[in-house]
Amino acid sequence: MARRRFKPDQRRALKLLAVSRNGCTEAVMLAHGFPVPLLVELVRSGLASAAPERVVAGKRAMQITVVRITEAGRQALA
Repeated sequence: MARRRFKPDQRRALKLLAVSRNGCTEAVMLAHGFPVPLLVELVRSGLASAAPERVVAGKRAMQITVVRITEAGRQALA
């Protein structure tokens, strides 16, 4: 199988997700400089998944989006 060519930001995002055991929130990815369109591109290509999760902080419940690397993403990095 041919090795997939990534843009530098794509590879950096996948590496961050690969070392994050439970994935990263969308806010963390944005804080690391990854724009939303890049995250959407990774999800649409099957290299990452994004899922809404409900969390409670203090007395407030909120919904966050957690981005995780998929097995296809791990294989593409290898």
